[in-house]
Amino acid sequence: MDLLLLVLLGFWLMLPSFLPNSAAVVFGGGLPVDMGRSWRGKRLLGDGKTWRGLIGGICAGISLGIIQLYLAFPFDRLDFFGFGSFPTNLVVVIVLAVGSLAGDMVGSMIKRRLNIGRGNKAPLIDQYNFLLGSILLVLLLFPDWFLDNFWRNDGWVSLLAVLLITPILHRGVNIIGYKLGLKKVPW
Repeated sequence: MDLLLLVLLGFWLMLPSFLPNSAAVVFGGGLPVDMGRSWRGKRLLGDGKTWRGLIGGICAGISLGIIQLYLAFPFDRLDFFGFGSFPTNLVVVIVLAVGSLAGDMVGSMIKRRLNIGRGNKAPLIDQYNFLLGSILLVLLLFPDWFLDNFWRNDGWVSLLAVLLITPILHRGVNIIGYKLGLKKVPW
């Protein structure tokens, strides 16, 4: 398969993972997910992870995935451009969106354990936590879907492209969020 097509396919399939993290910032605020609880003297997640952000982010990722399925339907009613058949494709979209913010929260918890304050840089954790959360959850629940799209045959090229380009996209989106006043720091 053409290299550019493999790169685009990888990002197409992971779009429901990319949006929730940014959307959580837009929808965020309010009651923290950890309800202010601490573990070993440190907050579990911190004030930056809120229920409104979590629910809004997941809903945004799922909504984007549904739009993708709708766009693919007239052209590819059997595989929905890699998402698979209905209703599995809808559940995969949900898993990707939920996994994204689950990974983000795990990253936040790790940062708290490492004494990295809210908004401070944490290389690799900040850039990959949401993506790894999505990959691990979909791999756990839909291993064949992940392996068929991101490993078998030429799928590993899609995975490699997503892994290499994600930090660049992450930085760009954070700079935009910072300039719009949605984030306090540009990373």
